[in-house]
Amino acid sequence: MLKPIAASESGFTLVEMVMVMVIIGIVSAMVAVFMRAPIDAYFDTARRAALTDTADTAVRRMARDIRKALPNSVRNPNDQCIEFIPTKTGGRYRTAADSSGGGDPLDFAAADTGFNMLGLNSALPANQQISIDDMIVVYNLGIPGSDAYISTGGNINTAAVTSVASGTGTLANETHIGIAARKFPLPSGSNRFHVIPGNEKIVSFLCSGGHLWRKANYTYPTSIADATACSTSIAGGGTIAMLAKNASCTFVYNGSDLQRNGLVQMTLSLTDASGETVRLYHEVHVDNSP
Repeated sequence: MLKPIAASESGFTLVEMVMVMVIIGIVSAMVAVFMRAPIDAYFDTARRAALTDTADTAVRRMARDIRKALPNSVRNPNDQCIEFIPTKTGGRYRTAADSSGGGDPLDFAAADTGFNMLGLNSALPANQQISIDDMIVVYNLGIPGSDAYISTGGNINTAAVTSVASGTGTLANETHIGIAARKFPLPSGSNRFHVIPGNEKIVSFLCSGGHLWRKANYTYPTSIADATACSTSIAGGGTIAMLAKNASCTFVYNGSDLQRNGLVQMTLSLTDASGETVRLYHEVHVDNSP
């Protein structure tokens, strides 16, 4: 004989359980519809932020290097490449002996093998100190007769550093810089010279094969005059590094119509696997005062 079930012990039927599951499913679907847009927006924002960060890092790297370009050395052979000669520091050369006849001025009348720099090389930051194999450049105008890209023939305005020594006595605050014998074609109106680092004598940024590259230190001086090809190959040595994947870029240099300043315009676009694209535009002002 079946025992009656008390009201306090009653449960639920299969129909009730199915109805509850259906209602929960409907409510979940409704919640998912409202939650999808914010979730998609979050992931879209995360992708854009990652792309923007990569693009911003690449643009800042290019801008930092371009600002150190030797005056009148920026070249723009096509809109996919910008090229220049980097500098690590600069200084002023002695133009005449002191009252006691001391000091070594830079001679522009004949080939010279050294001169005194005003100031101590040792007082410069470590990454700016002049060292052997660096290149001294005087009054680079970027024109025939005063062009650091020209490596053969006469009127060369660069010379390799052969020695660096601190002065003594009354010249203790000067530095003597020995150079390979060179007759510089033109003196600087402000007695200035620039220094090209020996381990990186030329740099270019270019877009090729869908990526952004930084190419540095091509063979110097043999190929420096032929560097306008902006190839991604490392002919003659040097280094090449990828700054950004899936990139397209445009470089525009306006400097030929300006006397003392130039302007580099950079547009960089990056695209990820989902098709998300970000585009950055940046301008870099270049000092062309030699």
